[in-house]
Amino acid sequence: MKPVIAGQGEAIEGSAQRTPSIRLALASLSLSMLLSSLGISIANVGLPTLAQAFDASVQDVQWVVIAYLLAITSLIVSVGRFGDLIGRRRLFLAGIFLFTLASALCAFAPTLWLLIGARGLQGLGAAIMMALTMAFVGETVAKAKTGSAMGLLGTMSAIGTALGPSLGGVLIAGFGWQAIFLISVPLGTLTLLLAQRYLPADRHTPKAGRGGFDPLGTLLLALTLAAYALAMTMGRGLDMTLLLAACIGAGLFVFVEARVASPLIRLAIFRDPRLSGSLAMTALVSTVMMATLVVGPFYLSDGLELDAARVGLALSVGPFVSALTATPAGRLADRFGARRMTTVGLTGMATGCLLLAVLPETLGVGGYIAPLVVVTIGYALFQTANNTAVMSDIGADQRGVISGMLNLSRNLGLITGASAMGTVFVLASATGDIAMAHPQAAANGMRITFAVALALIAAALAIVFASRVQARRIG
Repeated sequence: MKPVIAGQGEAIEGSAQRTPSIRLALASLSLSMLLSSLGISIANVGLPTLAQAFDASVQDVQWVVIAYLLAITSLIVSVGRFGDLIGRRRLFLAGIFLFTLASALCAFAPTLWLLIGARGLQGLGAAIMMALTMAFVGETVAKAKTGSAMGLLGTMSAIGTALGPSLGGVLIAGFGWQAIFLISVPLGTLTLLLAQRYLPADRHTPKAGRGGFDPLGTLLLALTLAAYALAMTMGRGLDMTLLLAACIGAGLFVFVEARVASPLIRLAIFRDPRLSGSLAMTALVSTVMMATLVVGPFYLSDGLELDAARVGLALSVGPFVSALTATPAGRLADRFGARRMTTVGLTGMATGCLLLAVLPETLGVGGYIAPLVVVTIGYALFQTANNTAVMSDIGADQRGVISGMLNLSRNLGLITGASAMGTVFVLASATGDIAMAHPQAAANGMRITFAVALALIAAALAIVFASRVQARRIG
């Protein structure tokens, strides 16, 4: 059977219907989103087992996670642009194949460092899938249904994040650590078959209209992002040498991109206040969401003195709510407008952060879970609506790179949040060892951390209104 859309399939954007073929195309995109997010969360639970299996230190074993995240963060924009140049379907299929092959290599790795290398390859495959999944939405569904499709992808991402720890624990207990990687092989094979059969064919645009590849810009951006990610994740604190290298790399990247004939990223796109504002808001919001993942466990165990089982249950609320609300959020974005729902989502997050700063100390675990639900619903609505607003207005020749930039801004926010918000909590708790903090110290840390989070969401709301005013002036 031929792909759903042949070379002339440009009409799909305006006339796509919910045929079985389109549903199966969306299924392949959804599975790719599930696999890439599962690849992050399922490995975390296996770190203690891997340390024992390879007789390695915790610091060495952490590279199993870092290598995956590093590959995604440093390459996601570059592979998105590459897909725009050579054909998104072709690269997407290659990414799924690489992810699946690397998953098998991880399972059979005889040494820890070969496992880490295989995880880097798996991360490259995940970067391709993440960068191109959202780009395919515009070629697969009608524009009026973009929000619903984005919501579905958000749901699958949340399910992958929520499912990873519990599924990983069951697989390790029953079959050994190899199973947490082998599980992706049949899923990846199914995804590859669906994508090959039902995704739209690449459009044959003239070479003159494609532009060229930018090897120097690609290398500079990858090195810059790798330096920043490592600065935020290595050791106990911020690595200033790596951060300085990232700043220098960013300056060199801008210098090069302003002068090459076919830049990796056209700097002129940042003159669009809506796009630049959307990217900045994504980074801010992701920073705040990371606070719930980094700060939450310490507050629940130290501040509320919950045991490990109840801490796990409380932490599972966020991903569970996100999985339930992302698809309805997409429908709301389609019905009421993506940009309006972006503001509603940010307002919900601001309300939840305010409640997280004041309620848990007086209401206990219920005072933590209820505001967390509000924050998560707001986040699901914001992310779906914001992605919809951006991807609906982008030309077909730029969808890959813009999708990559949206994912990059989210990843940078998560990486920054893990370091920065964790530091805020430690400083606000005024204790040297946060694992030994007294309940009152943990409560103080919680209150101040989410006060800072509230300020970040307020900044995101300010960006919404400023970008709208600027857009009106330009328009």
